[in-house]
Amino acid sequence: MAKVIAICGKICSGKSYYAKQLQEKTNAVLLSADEATFDLIRNEQGAFYNVFVKRVKKYLAKKAVQIVRSGCSVLLDWGFWTRKERRELTDFFSEQGIAVEWHYMDIADDQWHRCIEKRNQKIKDGNGGSDFYLDQGLLHKLMSEFEKPDPGEMDVWLINHNK
Repeated sequence: MAKVIAICGKICSGKSYYAKQLQEKTNAVLLSADEATFDLIRNEQGAFYNVFVKRVKKYLAKKAVQIVRSGCSVLLDWGFWTRKERRELTDFFSEQGIAVEWHYMDIADDQWHRCIEKRNQKIKDGNGGSDFYLDQGLLHKLMSEFEKPDPGEMDVWLINHNK
């Protein structure tokens, strides 16, 4: 039975890498808010950015309903940083009669900082793709918005052990 798999985790925790692996294993359609935002506005930060990201996520959720109803599972890779966002997404799909399976990508702080350094270096080298540079100010802002899920919120709890 087709379903939505929502991947939760803080920035640079390995969500997108995991989503691509899971996509290959399950043959699901991967919908990434980061990818869409990059393709459409090149991640241009500013007052409109947050409004635009919300619109992209709403649009992708509607598309996910169509895809699941056609018989294919969907992977949503956009972090789901707040309990409210996770609850709203679960409620949205529940109203459509669609199951949501929650996956959380956990990562130890020391490894997380190494991943951020590696990401920033790739961007400096011109190989960052759709990623944007995480300076301390942006990282602090983003992490102030993140609410780590309770184990009961997640169906699958993964720990990123990659070095």
